[in-house]
Amino acid sequence: MADAAGPRTTLMWRAMPVVALVALVASWGRDIGLAVVVLVALLLAGAVLAAVHHAEVVAHRVGEPFGSLVLAVAVTVIEVSLIVTLMLSGGAEAATLARDTVFAAVMITVNGILGLSLLLGARSFGTVRFNAEGTGGALATVATLATVCLVLPTVTEGEPGPEFTPGQLAFAAVASLALYLAFVVTQTVRHRDFFLPVTRKGAVLTEDEHADPPTAREALVSLGFLLLSLVAVVGLAKVESPAIESGVLAVGLPVSFVGVVIALLVLLPETLAAANAARRDRVQTSLNLAMGSAMASIGLTIPTLAVASIWIPTPLKLGLGTVQIVLLAITVVSAVLTVVPGRATRLQASVHLTLFAAFLFLAMSP
Repeated sequence: MADAAGPRTTLMWRAMPVVALVALVASWGRDIGLAVVVLVALLLAGAVLAAVHHAEVVAHRVGEPFGSLVLAVAVTVIEVSLIVTLMLSGGAEAATLARDTVFAAVMITVNGILGLSLLLGARSFGTVRFNAEGTGGALATVATLATVCLVLPTVTEGEPGPEFTPGQLAFAAVASLALYLAFVVTQTVRHRDFFLPVTRKGAVLTEDEHADPPTAREALVSLGFLLLSLVAVVGLAKVESPAIESGVLAVGLPVSFVGVVIALLVLLPETLAAANAARRDRVQTSLNLAMGSAMASIGLTIPTLAVASIWIPTPLKLGLGTVQIVLLAITVVSAVLTVVPGRATRLQASVHLTLFAAFLFLAMSP
């Protein structure tokens, strides 16, 4: 029965992104009714689950930390495409879209995904353990990228408002990309052992899971379906955005909250993958996903938008407001205190989930 169920399950995960893409093509640029909105939402959820499945297949084949890197970069590249598309069609109201999306990604990953992973791991295993050297370095990279790209535009004086001058934007883009590439080299080549899961006693695990890894062909096929799934997730999220915007306005929330909702949808694959890893006592994998996604959202998004701004008429306002800077600061401080010991309990999980809840509440009620 298991052998028979396996092929059927594999076929389902491969068919889901194809069906979702067909629905995307059929609904793109059209006014859709309530029934189609519900159908698209269901297919969106299916595409998210398919992305998680294929990402885990690829991760099992290549091992950590490469598996986490694959999902983080894939999601971020498509996220950048979505931001550019919305900025081209959004007019002046889209000036802060990149800032809001990137900041939401940082809050979702560093507080939401991290807090959820710690909570799930602590519920099953009491105290969770991870590699403080690698996670600490990743957190320092996220904090530096966020400060350079999101905080400095608020305090610089070259342009009125929370904007960089063209020269400042070029520096931030080059510095962000260089720092991100330095981290990738450290994570995958120089100090790969810093990002591998650890045992209950803190020893590094050189092999993950007892099951045999998939073949190279299976991993390549899953990589292809992963990319298709992510395209479907982002595309269907954009199709759903008018309905989401109408719902947000109907309940009296600010229009800017739509960006938070879209960011939550786009990051669902990484959230589910991190949760699955935490349940298997692989919290280091969860942290790799959280931190990797946060820094990729900044380190890849800002350089791309800096180049795209040459052709995009909409101004690029990257500077955070006072409330957002306060949230970012307390997030970094709390994350440092969580990461330094190399182990965490439900208390640390509760701290980060509380900060995530505060971010959501203030996004709904600024």
